[in-house]
Amino acid sequence: MATHRTKMLIIGSGPAGYSAAIYAARAMLEPIVVQGLQPGGQLTITTDVENYPGFREVVQGPWLMEEMKAQAEHVGTRMMYDIITEVDFDNGSPYRAVGDSGDEYIADTVVIATGAQAKWLGVPGEQELGGKGVSACATCDGFFYRGKKVAVIGGGNTAVEEALYLTNHSDDVTLIHRRDELRSEKILEQRLMKNPKISTLWNKTVESFEAGENGALGHLVLKDTQTGETSTLEVDGAFVAIGHAPATELFKGKLAMDAGGYLDVEPGTPKTAIPGVFAAGDVTDHVYRQAVTAAGMGCMAALDAERYLAAREDELEAEAAE
Repeated sequence: MATHRTKMLIIGSGPAGYSAAIYAARAMLEPIVVQGLQPGGQLTITTDVENYPGFREVVQGPWLMEEMKAQAEHVGTRMMYDIITEVDFDNGSPYRAVGDSGDEYIADTVVIATGAQAKWLGVPGEQELGGKGVSACATCDGFFYRGKKVAVIGGGNTAVEEALYLTNHSDDVTLIHRRDELRSEKILEQRLMKNPKISTLWNKTVESFEAGENGALGHLVLKDTQTGETSTLEVDGAFVAIGHAPATELFKGKLAMDAGGYLDVEPGTPKTAIPGVFAAGDVTDHVYRQAVTAAGMGCMAALDAERYLAAREDELEAEAAE
């Protein structure tokens, strides 16, 4: 067990965490990134990335995260292979965190970038065909299904928005919902019902995702929730849209959250209600959930942390001069 002291502790290592580290290291804040259970975040399980600025050709998600990590290390970030299991924000800065390793982290500022995970159905073929026809992000992957037949599974705002978005690429979108009515906002439901490119299958659940001859997704096996009958639906792509779960369990009772468990921040900033504690990326963003927006928020968190530290130093100097 060891104690690590830093001006900035970054919990999480996706685009938000790595971007915060790059900016903090360049500001000589000597940041420490505790990478967590999945170093690199959700992009490490994403194959083709075509919407991150700066790359003419498609890049691979794991490669992109490795490059961000290497850049952060190059400018002076310390990477720790640990999982934070305890935080103490009650006594003000410096803040204390404890890792699964038993190591203690003492930090003047903290950036929380633990991200969120898409909720999955947990049925056969779902994980095996991830990146091969099964996705949880139409904005990320819809472009790859131009002119193809796709399905969206879900009945809330996320599912309806994904289905509407996919009509930009496909003329054959099927929304599959386990009930006989949607849970989305009425205005979204009206847009969906009016769209000639979208058809709906009510009272259906997905029993499995099945591969075709080429090894990619070929069809879905569906079950009627009322009759129990099974059927198949041939599709090229299927998007699971049943929501996301932010990784905020660690901060319950310590930081304010919304009803969905996302960390509350001051609008337009990464500032939580505790001075010197910031939240960036998907852990606080249930709207956009993109790598580029997460990276931008990581930048904002580092800049705000730097300003917080400068103002704190001025206050201490003023107190010493009195």
